[in-house]
Amino acid sequence: MELRQLQYALMIAAEHNFSRAAEKLHIAQPSLSQQLSKLEKELGVLLFQRNTSTVELTHAGREFMKRAQRIIDEMDLLRVEMEDISQLRKGHITVGSMPITGSHLLPHVLPTFRSGYPGVAVTLLEDTSLHLERLTANGKTDISLLSLPLTEPTLDYERITDEPIDLAVPPGHRLALHADSTSITGIDIKELEHEPFIILKQGQGFRKMVLDLCREAGFEPQVVFESSNMETLQSLVAAGMGVTLVPRFVARSKHSSLLPVYIPLAEPVPYRTLVIAYRKGRSLSQAAQAFIDTLRVTMSGISRS
Repeated sequence: MELRQLQYALMIAAEHNFSRAAEKLHIAQPSLSQQLSKLEKELGVLLFQRNTSTVELTHAGREFMKRAQRIIDEMDLLRVEMEDISQLRKGHITVGSMPITGSHLLPHVLPTFRSGYPGVAVTLLEDTSLHLERLTANGKTDISLLSLPLTEPTLDYERITDEPIDLAVPPGHRLALHADSTSITGIDIKELEHEPFIILKQGQGFRKMVLDLCREAGFEPQVVFESSNMETLQSLVAAGMGVTLVPRFVARSKHSSLLPVYIPLAEPVPYRTLVIAYRKGRSLSQAAQAFIDTLRVTMSGISRS
């Protein structure tokens, strides 16, 4: 059974005449009759009673036309929906994000995306970087905003930007004087060897980066507090409880009245590479690609500001 055969049968039923139906379908009448006979033979029933001047539906024909019309209507609706999706007039994507990143970057990205693609719904899923990698690999998110390196081998990614890492110290700290200096080239991480550190809890990708940077500088950081929330880390630093390292986009977000002093690190400035990850072999939808493009443009604007 072919879709065109349903369309032919419906036209015959509407016109009650083979010649008029063939004319409206822009096919020869013998071809129309042949296709109908083929359909009736496949179904094992007669759909029409043929008379000299007209054709009438049989009982089987009436039941068939009801179903056939629903099928054609559904096909038309499907065609419209696919066109809407292809033109990004509608759609849906699930975006994963690390809390440290999403809370500071996505408020800049989502309004721009919604303005450009109001018909595309976005579901956000926040989790630790390790869990997000697994969720993305299992298809639970379409794309996820993560940082390199990725540990899940089944993921691929598109690089978004390199984000410098800054030092955060309490106001009045001996290193805070460098924050307003125009000649300072940055603080060497080695100078932090004897400082109390406040870092993220296990499972957060940025925690490993902080530990690795300290170890590369030749010391094991003295961790005095841990938190799963970057805002808490910054507030504890501002309260004089220790120092920490902060991604620059996060450091620029002044959500709290209690803020530390942010200082650049010495060359070569460490950075984390933000990427959009997705499952290998999975074709990105146009909506997902549009989100990536919006994210990249927005991040570029934040970097220049």
